[in-house]
Amino acid sequence: MTDVRRRLQEAGDATKAVQMQAYMKSALPFHGVSSPDCRLIMREVLATHALSDRATWQATVLALWDDAGHREERYAALAVAKDRRYAAHRDPDVLPLYRHLLVTGAWWDLVDDVATHLVGPLLLAHPGRVRPTVAAWATDEDRWLRRTAVICQLGAKDRTDVPLLEMAVEANLDDRDFFLRKAIGWALRQHARTDPEWVRAFVEVHADQLSGLSRREALKHLSPA
Repeated sequence: MTDVRRRLQEAGDATKAVQMQAYMKSALPFHGVSSPDCRLIMREVLATHALSDRATWQATVLALWDDAGHREERYAALAVAKDRRYAAHRDPDVLPLYRHLLVTGAWWDLVDDVATHLVGPLLLAHPGRVRPTVAAWATDEDRWLRRTAVICQLGAKDRTDVPLLEMAVEANLDDRDFFLRKAIGWALRQHARTDPEWVRAFVEVHADQLSGLSRREALKHLSPA
């Protein structure tokens, strides 16, 4: 979408671009467009550029993502992927696309958006078809797929597939990677809002395996038992 790239470039701020790239530790440069401005640009572009069918929608996501010269173009790709007008395209057949975004995105800002806003809702809508994939990701060699398996149910609340959450967390307890340890704590902390006693019990059972970071995050908002 040439209009997206043009508008992002025009809205850029060179000073902010340097700061944003340093903060995100990104190999891709930034234009220096704030998140609110990115969202506004994408709302306007998507309102005036309809994507005619599923193939066009997916091709647009991939073109913005794979050919990105600046990080905001990947944020734009995710805006297209999440847009409500294309909700019908977000069925289990789109999992290979999500996997591509996760593996090639390979950093928390992109991965967490895909995990929580694309994979998570898909799991809730189609548990029978999506659960096996998420379960397989929990033990994949790629750490970002594993992080996704751990955090994808952050918004599930009382619809959380607890056995899947438990399996994904347990599969990664011994991993020393910061992003996985943070993800485990985040997932447990969020589930504690729904079932605090389950989280307390999980932390107690796995006290010798949980990292200090994961434990602190898991119990952050829980009062002493």
